[in-house]
Amino acid sequence: MALPRITVLISGRGSNLASLLAAETAGRLHGTVGTVISNRADAAGLAVALAHGARINVVDHRAHAERERFDAALAAAVDASRPDLVVLAGFMRILGPGFVGRYRDRMLNIHPSLLPCYPGLHTHRRALEDGARIHGCTVHFVTADLDHGPIVGQAAVPVLPDDDEATLAARVLAAEHALLPAAVRAFCEGRLAIVGRRVRVRGERTPATAALFVPAA
Repeated sequence: MALPRITVLISGRGSNLASLLAAETAGRLHGTVGTVISNRADAAGLAVALAHGARINVVDHRAHAERERFDAALAAAVDASRPDLVVLAGFMRILGPGFVGRYRDRMLNIHPSLLPCYPGLHTHRRALEDGARIHGCTVHFVTADLDHGPIVGQAAVPVLPDDDEATLAARVLAAEHALLPAAVRAFCEGRLAIVGRRVRVRGERTPATAALFVPAA
């Protein structure tokens, strides 16, 4: 049986893309990243994709005066790759409801906060300003409501007393690199089911003592 086809959308350096490709190479993804699409021709992640042997495409948002036209061009590029799953891995464009609806229940996003806290931008700065003691990242299904789709998985990290945005971002990014491949693998294995606003993960093993306490109990 052919492995599910994955198309990844990026805007920058592609570190989460690299985590997916590493998992694929190790046989842990149970899917194939065949195409990587960026809205920026200078995105460093495109070189990461080429080194892995994936096809690349650029749909420059600046070439389209209206978001709807960009969404249409992006959808055409995505459709050409015939994906079973679309993954937004550091894709820094807001997608309209028409695009989102086209890939309903088969598009995942990685967001650098523990949603529903801190949707949108500058998540690490906002967590520090609020004095949060726990921060993290979330993989969720994409809906038209920005950063509010059904949650597949989350990873938490402590906020340390001497953290700044850079140190906190680095700690969260390391968690993203573990969480995203695990969530994509669960999708590829057919273990995700959306029930209302919640995602059920078949075979998920969560220890009863998994709570993270900061400071430690």
